[in-house]
Amino acid sequence: MATLSMSAILLAISVPALDQVMASNRLTAYANDMFATLVLARSEAIKRNQRVVLCKSADDGQTCAGTGGWEQGWIVFVDLNNDASRAASELIVRKMPALPSGYALNGNTSISSYVSYDPQGMTKLASGAFQAGTFTLCPPAPAASGHGRKIVLSASGRSRISKITSCA
Repeated sequence: MATLSMSAILLAISVPALDQVMASNRLTAYANDMFATLVLARSEAIKRNQRVVLCKSADDGQTCAGTGGWEQGWIVFVDLNNDASRAASELIVRKMPALPSGYALNGNTSISSYVSYDPQGMTKLASGAFQAGTFTLCPPAPAASGHGRKIVLSASGRSRISKITSCA
């Protein structure tokens, strides 16, 4: 009976901790998806010697979305006309589906709609100005008040992931 009672107590303590580990792993996986897509877009731009763009894309996965966050999904395409908007003739390299309901993924001002890599692997706006910024990934509430991830994109085209302690 004592062993059974002790097992029940240990189980009651470990279940919430396991939920936290699983939530953290999901958050890390979604951050890694965005990070891997940025790395892919950069390497494709260098390999193809052409501008490659990553943009948020709604349900159709064919066009860039003008509104909403990155959690709605995104596409990577070869931008033949250098306008950071996908034309029907431009090749889609990768499509990523929407994140599960409740997750938020937003880019700050210069990367709120798209990230564009030039043939040297540098990030540049369609105007030619340098592009850098931070994506912020937050889990669904109530965990949103806790930990999140940020993906920092430098003007050199390199990105990195770090943990954040507040999603506000």
